[in-house]
Amino acid sequence: MGKRILFVINTLGRAGAEMALLELLKKFSGEEYSVDLYVLMGQGDLVDRLPPYVTLLNRKFSKESVFSSRGRLHMWKKVCVSCLSRGTVFRLLPYLCANAVRMLKNRRIQPDKLLWRVLSDGAERFQEEYDLAVAYIEGGAAYYVADHVKAKKKAAFIHIDYQMSGYTRELDRDCYLKLDRIFPISEETLKCFVKVYPECEEKARVFHNIVDQETILEKAALPGGFEDDFDGIRLLTVARLNKQKAYPVAIDAMKRLKDAGVNARWYVLGDGEERKNLEEQIERLGLQKDFLLLGTVDNPYPYYRQADIYVHATAFEGKSIAIQEAQILGCRIVASDIVSNRQQVRDGVDGLLCQLNPKAVADSVQAMLADPEKGESMARAAAQRNVSHEEDMEYLKELLGQ
Repeated sequence: MGKRILFVINTLGRAGAEMALLELLKKFSGEEYSVDLYVLMGQGDLVDRLPPYVTLLNRKFSKESVFSSRGRLHMWKKVCVSCLSRGTVFRLLPYLCANAVRMLKNRRIQPDKLLWRVLSDGAERFQEEYDLAVAYIEGGAAYYVADHVKAKKKAAFIHIDYQMSGYTRELDRDCYLKLDRIFPISEETLKCFVKVYPECEEKARVFHNIVDQETILEKAALPGGFEDDFDGIRLLTVARLNKQKAYPVAIDAMKRLKDAGVNARWYVLGDGEERKNLEEQIERLGLQKDFLLLGTVDNPYPYYRQADIYVHATAFEGKSIAIQEAQILGCRIVASDIVSNRQQVRDGVDGLLCQLNPKAVADSVQAMLADPEKGESMARAAAQRNVSHEEDMEYLKELLGQ
C-alpha cells in the first residue's frame, strides 16, 4: 500500500474550495497513494465527481445542495446530532458562550463560526494513522484535523482573508499551532493569516489553486451556455450568492447601465443564502429581465466563452478560481480593486480594476465596451497567463517524504 493521505473538508458543494479540492485529488492517482476523504457535514452535490480511487469515509452522505430546502434540513439535523454526540454541546458551553459574547461586543454575530467547533468535536472518529492529513478549508475541517486525526504530518489550506472572514484565535483554540504546514492560496492570504498567527510564518507556504486548463478548454467547447435569444452585451459572474461577493453593488451597477441606455444583461451562475435578498433588490429596481440568477450549472465554461465581459466585483477574496477560469478562456475581465484581485489582474494589461461601488463598476464595463480593440488585447493577455501552478504539488510531496 502506498502513502496514506486523508483530506477533510466542511461540505462538498459547488464552491471554489470544493472545486479546487477535486482538481487536487486528481494528482493522487496510482499505486503510490491511498486517499481518503471525510466531509464534516456529510453533504454536497459534488460527491459524484470524486475520482474513483478516493474513498469517502462518511457512513451517511446526502447529495442535497446545502442551499436547497431539503439540504438545509439535512444540515440542521447534522448540527443537532453533533450537539448531542458525546455531550458535545455541554462540554463546549463555556467556549460557545465566551465566543458569542466576543461576537456581540464586535457587533458581528456569525453562528456558523461557532458551530464548526460543535461539528468537529461531534464528528465521527477514525483509528487509522495517516502519513499526511490535510484540512482543505478553514473552520471545522481545520479543527478536526488538528484535534481528532492521527497523522505523521498535518497541513491546512487557507482560502480566505482570515481576519475579514471573522475567524479568531479564540474560535480556533490556536489549532494552527498544532499543524506542520499552512498553505494559504495566495500571497495576500498568507499576509492576512500571519497577522493573526505570526508564529506560523516559518511553516506557511503559498499553495495556489490548481486548475486543469486542458479540461476547462475542452468543456468550454461542449454544447451549453446561454439559452435566451438576447442579442446585446452579456455580462457574467460566477460565484456563490453570499455577502462576500457584494452582489448588491453589481445589481446597482446594472441599474446604472440600463439607465445609461446600455443594451446589456447580467447573468450569475451560483447559489447561496443571499438569493432571497438579491431577488428582492432586483425586483425593487425593475431588473427582472436584466439581472438573472441562473443558479448552479454542471458546466459553466460555455458561458464564459460566450460572455462579452466577465465581472468579479467582490468585497474580499483569498484567490478567485473564477478569475483563473476566465483568464484561461480569454475573457475580458472587470474586477474590484482589492488586493487579492490585484494579484490576479493587471489593470489595463489583462483586465480592468475598479473601486467597489456601482458607479465605478458600471463605468469600467462601459470603458471596456468603448474600446473593443483594447478589450481584445487584454483578453489575449489574460489567456497567456500561467494559472495552473502544478509545481506547488512539491510542497505536499515534501511532507510525504517524497
